[in-house]
Formats: sequence, structure tokens, C-alpha cells
Amino acid sequence: MTHITSAPVLTVGLDDGPSDTGCCDQRAPLTPVNDPVGFASLLAAAEDWTSAALEAQQEGSWVLTTVERRTLDDLVAATNPLHGGRLPPHDDESLHVRLGRIRNWAGVVRLAARAGGWELRPVVGTDPSSLTRPIGMADLLSGIYALAEQGERWQQQMLAAIADRNAAARSRPPGHRESLDQALARREPRFAKNLAAAEAFFTGPGSMEDLSLFLC
Repeated sequence: MTHITSAPVLTVGLDDGPSDTGCCDQRAPLTPVNDPVGFASLLAAAEDWTSAALEAQQEGSWVLTTVERRTLDDLVAATNPLHGGRLPPHDDESLHVRLGRIRNWAGVVRLAARAGGWELRPVVGTDPSSLTRPIGMADLLSGIYALAEQGERWQQQMLAAIADRNAAARSRPPGHRESLDQALARREPRFAKNLAAAEAFFTGPGSMEDLSLFLC
């Protein structure tokens, strides 16, 4: 069995409750598997690698073992989005909840990889069709993780935006407090569109939420 050899990833602790005064825990930041490149590259890599892995499974070149099938079933169960059947984007929900859903995928994929001994590899900028070996479980998990760890980066940005906003509020007149969405948009102008695209990858029909339905 191959054990994980890739670098650990960035993790951020945050209370997902309605308060926007969440705080980080005291764990040291860890190194991401994929470099924080542009969002479009992360999304493309996630789509390419998950599609390639699922196609290999459906065509029979990758036959799931019992452990792999149970792991994927558990992965879907552990990341239940609890959105009540509403389609993305989930604009009516707080950013804490929306980002928490994506961040949960990162943590659960790491846990699955460690438990099964699959290595999470960087996939951004690499075409899965160029592989000279059979595609398998590690590739599927790595594809999912390419976008999932962006949720942790967004959580970190949200914490920083909250701190900046609270500091700025002390010097502004009452009633002129910047919204959290506005604060994040200043840091990442396409944040709202990128978040909606990430939600569509993880939730809704044909998304990772339906992963179990794609398995033969």
C-alpha cells in the first residue's frame, strides 16, 4: 500500500455559525498541494481529472475495489451539503455556510486519502490524457481536492477580510460598515462568480454531490 508523501495542505479553523467574528486556531498553516494559481485553472483541473477518472471507471479500465467504493460512498455522505434541494448558487445563505461546504470537501478528501493510502498529487497544468499509467482512486481524489482546497483559501481570506472590516469600522461613521461580500470582492473581484462556479462543481445535479450515481 502506498502512503501519502505529498506535502500537507493549508487548514483554517472557523466557527461556521452566523457570527462573523470567527477566529483561527493555533495550528501552523500547511503547504497546499496545488499552487494558488488562478481560479479558472483550478476549476479546469478539477473538471478534467474527475471526468477522466469517472470515464475510466465507467469504461472498465478502472475497476473499483470494495474499499474504494465504500470510501467514495462515505465521502459523499460526509459532505452532505444540507441545502434542502436548492440549486447553486446559494446566494441566500451566509458565506460562512457556503465556504464551509467547500472546505469540508478538502478535509474529508484528506481523511479519505490518509485512510486508504492514496497520494494527493498536484494536478493543475497537467493533462490526465498524458498519463502513461492507469488512472485510479488517487487521481479522482486529487482532482476533487484541486478545487476543494480553494475553499480553505477563501476561508482564510474571509477571516482576513473580517479583521480588516472590523478595524476599519472603528474609524468610520455608524452605518457605513462595509459588508463582508464587499470586503471579499475588493480582495478578489470575481469572488462571487468563482464561488458560484465552485458550488456548481460540488452541489446540484451532476456534481460531486451525485458522485455515487456515476459509479458502476
